[in-house]
Amino acid sequence: QVQLVESGGGLVQAGGSLRLSCAASGRTFSSYIIGWFRQAPGKEREFVAGIRWSGGNIYYTDSVKGRFTISKDNAKNTVYLQMNSLKPEDTAVYYCAADGNSGVYSRPVRSYEYDYWGQGTQVTVSS
Repeated sequence: QVQLVESGGGLVQAGGSLRLSCAASGRTFSSYIIGWFRQAPGKEREFVAGIRWSGGNIYYTDSVKGRFTISKDNAKNTVYLQMNSLKPEDTAVYYCAADGNSGVYSRPVRSYEYDYWGQGTQVTVSS
């Protein structure tokens, strides 16, 4: 059974940094895309960043480019989201998700394209 477990959230001042982790287990993820999403109160869940496990193709939503970095550690089966220069508008629950169905050249950014989800971790950025 696939499990995704996020950690690393917390409270940080604007301009600060956090690193989120997504530990994946339950199967081989070589053909998967791992994505980070976030959901702020009263808003829809939105895509943040994605990485293809095999090949490492990476993509971001425009609002986090230059501030967030997604990476992976194959040995630990873990995907990271390094978040720098955090802003109050980055405050949200952050989720990691796994997509095992998208094609080699796909860059899924919609929630319904992902099959498995973690429980989420809260990130709060104070001004």
